[in-house]
Amino acid sequence: MSNIYCSVSNCHYWKKGNMCDANQIMVTSDDMAGWEPDSFDAPDHSEFEHTPVESCMETCCKTFVEKGSGKEKYDGVTRL
Repeated sequence: MSNIYCSVSNCHYWKKGNMCDANQIMVTSDDMAGWEPDSFDAPDHSEFEHTPVESCMETCCKTFVEKGSGKEKYDGVTRL
């Protein structure tokens, strides 16, 4: 199993030690993330187009869900 590190502490999937506790994540380009609804996430990975970028500044973790927002199950991702 790979470790995914994340410093976004207000994310539902964040856990102590800056770890991502999502069972799967979707990282895509900022442009693609802006076009697709929040519900379009890692479980739909095979439907995403390839989204090449030129730097990390153009990438986005699509799996982010704000803690306490009530949208924790909206994207089909669960905590480990």
